[in-house]
Amino acid sequence: MTAAKPASRPTCRIFRPALCQAPRLERQNLKDAALGPSHRAKTGKAKLKLAIELTREVLEVPAGYKIGIVPASDTGAVEMALWSLLGARPVTTIAWESFGEGWVSDIVKELKLKDVTKLHAGYGEIPDLSKADPASDIVFTWNGTTSGVRVPNADGSARAAKAHHL
Repeated sequence: MTAAKPASRPTCRIFRPALCQAPRLERQNLKDAALGPSHRAKTGKAKLKLAIELTREVLEVPAGYKIGIVPASDTGAVEMALWSLLGARPVTTIAWESFGEGWVSDIVKELKLKDVTKLHAGYGEIPDLSKADPASDIVFTWNGTTSGVRVPNADGSARAAKAHHL
């Protein structure tokens, strides 16, 4: 799974995908921004409600499904997944950096799951991935941003891979 190298460089020095181009931060563009009130205030609640309604419409999410807006980037999303999806099957945790270690702690200490296999390696090293049971739910950090190490690929050879520094 290797992405092709782009044929040309972006013309904008502040590169973002086209759909993520933000308007300039000028006073007139911030007139309706909720910069002070929290998500619990009337203004914040209204903006979250609109974001959820638009998400449902754009993604065509069925009416019976819940949509959540989660703070904390990927961490909040992973925490929701841990609490919502784990427990029916055994769990294999694979950790080699701080985020992975935090998720293992949550799985063992907060969720109190009993059937947990922990595959750990030193900070910046990757454990032997061939020891992960494919019949279990497997939780690990693909990119160890705090340690500068990542799983190199998803083609099967990563199961016995060595650490690749970012």
